[in-house]
Amino acid sequence: MKTLLEQSKSFALSIVEKAKVRQGLLLGVAIFFVFQLYFVRELLAAELLFGLGFAVLLALGSLAYLVGSLGERGLDFAEVGVRAIGDSARRGFSALEEISRKQFRHPRSESAQ
Repeated sequence: MKTLLEQSKSFALSIVEKAKVRQGLLLGVAIFFVFQLYFVRELLAAELLFGLGFAVLLALGSLAYLVGSLGERGLDFAEVGVRAIGDSARRGFSALEEISRKQFRHPRSESAQ
């Protein structure tokens, strides 16, 4: 049989070995969590960068749509203006034709006879 000293020595060695295992396990778990936090932080940073990139693309697309929409409305307004100017020009031209067809003097006036 083992003596009390040998028993306590073997018990202490088993506790130390278990403590080393626990310490290694805790170290491994700590490293795992640190890497997880690092990767999560990197993924969040990448997601924010992608979000910023997509926000810039959205702003550029919205700007292009706005310019196109304003261009179409501008063409609509220009069409209305051109029609008004065209109608006014037709009326003026027909009035000039009417004036040019009329004689300046009345046919029975003294200078016409």
